[in-house]
This record gives sequence, structure tokens and C-alpha cells, in this order.
Amino acid sequence: MSESTGNTTAASLYSVDSNDPTSQLIDRSGMSREEVLQIGEVMGALGRLRDAEQRLSAASQRYMKLGRSDMRALHYLIVAEHQQEIVTPSAIASHLSISSASTTKLLDRLESGGHITREKHPSDRRALAIRVTEETRESATQTVGRLQAKRFHAAARLTPEERETVIHFLDDMTDQITIRSEAWANPDGASDSVESTSDDEA
Repeated sequence: MSESTGNTTAASLYSVDSNDPTSQLIDRSGMSREEVLQIGEVMGALGRLRDAEQRLSAASQRYMKLGRSDMRALHYLIVAEHQQEIVTPSAIASHLSISSASTTKLLDRLESGGHITREKHPSDRRALAIRVTEETRESATQTVGRLQAKRFHAAARLTPEERETVIHFLDDMTDQITIRSEAWANPDGASDSVESTSDDEA
């Protein structure tokens, strides 16, 4: 395959016509050519956002020298601290949709790396209180967190009406692609959580 062919394919990844040339998936007979092209542009914009988020996630994992589940756990801990909530191992397991054994491994990794502390729960003798260390919180906030926060500016530049439209659109799209009873998605009745097959549980 030539480089020019590869570039053409990459540019067409979110084109409706390129993905569904025979209208097998989407009946667009009642739509104008301009409407179909504009919807393709919307899909392309979403794809570029997703790619940027994935690059940011990969960069943050390299910087922190942690896996995806580790970073999600730290984010959860930082937000909980801001809300003055006590986080237990079971709360982390629920948030990440992973088993108790995988949660223990995750906490072991984070503790050995100096990212968290495990302390006695102040009101439940059977539980532990998990807290992010000051060094890790500050490092994550001033790097990854500061860049992530810039998304606020894009939303702030919209009018209230535009924000409502965006919220409705994103919620509707989320609902449309939410896995429910599709047999192909859960052939063995397994959880649809990406964490269940993550390398972080190994």
C-alpha cells in the first residue's frame, strides 16, 4: 500500500460513505448529500477528540509510570479528597469494575510506588481508608490535571443554548452505542467493562 493510499484511508475513517457505501447500516435515502457530509464531519470531530484524549492518557501514564486503572484510581482518590469523602478498597473496586483481588494488586502497586497510603478507617474497623499522597496529588494536578482542565474553556465559549444542544447530543450518542443485550458483545455473559480484560489485572 502506498503512503498516499494510507493517507486517503485515514482521512476517510469517519466518512459515512466510506464506512457504509451500500447503506447496509444506515438508510440515508431521505438526506441530502450536504447533510451526509456534515454528519461525517461531526463523526470526524468526535474521532479527533477521542484520539487526543487517548494521546493525553498515554502521555500521562508514561509520565506517572502507571497503568490506565492506576491512573483512574488516583483520579477518583483526588476527587474524593476534594469532596472530603473517605475511599475504601471496595469503593475503588466498584468504580473500576474490577475484582477484590485485582484491587488489592492495584493498591499494592500504588503503595509501593509512593502514590497512596492505606490507613485505618475512622469509623469502620473492618475497612481501610485509601488516600493519595501529597506528592502524587500535586504532580498529577500540575501536569495532566492542568491540561485536562483546558476543556473547560471550550465549553465556556459556548452559549447556554449551545451547551444544552451539546449535552443532549452527547447523551443521545452515548445511549445509542451503549451495549445492552447484544449477544456478540458478551458471548459468555462476561462483564462489558474494559477493565475486566485489562493488562492492569494481570
